[in-house]
Amino acid sequence: MSNLRENLEKLEERIQKACSAANRHRSDVELMAVSKTFPAEAILEAISLGLTLFGESRVQEWSSKATALGPKREGTERYHLIGHLQSNKSVRAVELFDGIDSLDSVRLAERLNEAAGKLGKRLPVLLEIKLSAEETKAGLDPESQEAAQLLERLPDLSNIEARGLMTIAPWGAPDDITSACFRALRILRDQWAPAHPQLNLPVLSMGMSGDFELAIAEGATRIRIGTDLFGERSMQAIRAADEADNAEPA
Repeated sequence: MSNLRENLEKLEERIQKACSAANRHRSDVELMAVSKTFPAEAILEAISLGLTLFGESRVQEWSSKATALGPKREGTERYHLIGHLQSNKSVRAVELFDGIDSLDSVRLAERLNEAAGKLGKRLPVLLEIKLSAEETKAGLDPESQEAAQLLERLPDLSNIEARGLMTIAPWGAPDDITSACFRALRILRDQWAPAHPQLNLPVLSMGMSGDFELAIAEGATRIRIGTDLFGERSMQAIRAADEADNAEPA
């Protein structure tokens, strides 16, 4: 039994246990396999085990892997960008990905909408919300004018479809702080949904390997798991991905 198969079995047990504790059905929570920095072969193995939703953080890294996968792709899986997207890479991102889970500005929304229109795509997007004070984290301040403007603008952008919200909890925070972060995202969605009835926001993407049980307890509908599936990422792979992304032309 491969490590990935064993890891997936253990992960499924934990997800089921967390769902049961929260009085939720397992089918309420979608598993996204975060394959960033792992090779195409790892994705193929994950697909063979039944995984269909994958998260990547860098445009250039996924471009290389998509080429490597080529005809081996089954066609039923979906690949989403979960990392910060610079607006000058939006056209390429729309070409490569089935969804963008890190929308954080009106400008980026307009660029994605234009690119998707030219390709004849209707692109699912999640709004990335910043709910911690960490400077390294991207995302919209939910109280900002930018967030208000984006919510008003989205219904007019016919080539992208807002599907929900995404956040990342503070790194290394106590459980109560992490839970409060996830709860805040759910409350925010529940406030925004009736205020903006033209938007459909069912997805709450929150929770990773270290905190997904807390996220499920607070209403996550999608959890993003990398380490607990694929193992620890090597620093060499991380540096290589960073270098490739930084070298990508604007």
